[in-house]
Amino acid sequence: MARLVLKFGGTSVGDIERIKNVALKVKQEVDAGHEVAVVVSAMSGVTNQLVEYCRSISRIYDAREYDAVVASGEQVTSGLLAIALQEIGIQARSWQGWQIPLRTDDVHAKARIERIETEELSKRMSTGEVAVVAGFQGVSARNRISTLGRGGSDTSAVALAAALGADRCDIYTDVDGVYTTDPRIVTKARKLSRITYEEMLEMASLGAKVLQTRSVEMAMKHRVRVQVLSTFEQAAGSSIPGTLVVDEDEIVEQELVSGIAYSRDEAKVTLVGVEDRPGVAARIFGPLTDAAINVDMIVQNVSEDGNSTDMTFTVGKADLDRTVQVLEKAKTDLGFRKLVADSNVVKVSVIGVGMRSHAGVAQRMFKALADRGINIQVISTSEIKVSVLIAEEYTELALRSLHTVYGLDKA
Repeated sequence: MARLVLKFGGTSVGDIERIKNVALKVKQEVDAGHEVAVVVSAMSGVTNQLVEYCRSISRIYDAREYDAVVASGEQVTSGLLAIALQEIGIQARSWQGWQIPLRTDDVHAKARIERIETEELSKRMSTGEVAVVAGFQGVSARNRISTLGRGGSDTSAVALAAALGADRCDIYTDVDGVYTTDPRIVTKARKLSRITYEEMLEMASLGAKVLQTRSVEMAMKHRVRVQVLSTFEQAAGSSIPGTLVVDEDEIVEQELVSGIAYSRDEAKVTLVGVEDRPGVAARIFGPLTDAAINVDMIVQNVSEDGNSTDMTFTVGKADLDRTVQVLEKAKTDLGFRKLVADSNVVKVSVIGVGMRSHAGVAQRMFKALADRGINIQVISTSEIKVSVLIAEEYTELALRSLHTVYGLDKA
């Protein structure tokens, strides 16, 4: 017998028939003798509608009341799933974040979990009762409903699994696992049986949409074994293999490269003719930090005369207009000659823990792109990844080429 936390996203509970299907999957795990907690998202499209309700009344709304509104989507789903389970003979009840309670800080709309008090929940589960928990939400230190930010149900599920000492956290979604790259673009992409926390964290942060980044961070911190699998397979997670996200020690032989991620959410900014003197980078990025704009890849080129430099960096595409506005406002102080913005770029990243012990991974990437006439605009690296910025029109060609070069194509 195992203790399991099962998480179902919005598409998995998108309508009543799908909720009934989820109930049958939960029943399979209960019938196998497992203790089960289920974390659910709002039905697909509901959260967007609730957000729009808030915005239609006020563009600048009270974040505490916003949380009260958007958290209601998960409340509905948890109640419906509890009813569906009861209807097929499974003892179940719904739990809202404040009932557990799942304690968060006071940063509404993007709260962070501080602790989960699971004593009562655990006691109920040990008697065979299924706990159906509303994801994405908790209760703040001021006793207000709080939410964890978009995609927060994944984080709720992993945090609950850690607090309950669960053997595994199964994340059910609309794909049957984690693939070497996007199978919609690369038809030869392979499903991975296992992937390390570090690789999954890089893939999530670099554009892969399978798991929310914070949930992977939490799984890695608390060593929660996470399985990604499809809601639409007939069997449940204990019977069908998805992709396990695990500690590096659980993978016997590590691949040189495990996956290739891409992100179209990037924009490039170049400041031309910046005076080259100590402190210039701090002066450029200080105003962006003050405006809560995250900067990613950075390249600085010194001119031939040694007196000026060009500074190139990337920001989120959604932040591009604000970035241009902030920098133009500070132009006199920063002293750059010209600002060039480009939103037609994509970041492509090669990821794998095997890079730690193998040389030449980056060179192979650069050569593969050069052979296909793809110019690299910016490069950044870490211990287990190499990222490049290229023109967006080459996205599919780059992904397919790199997937083949690193031997990731399925037979």
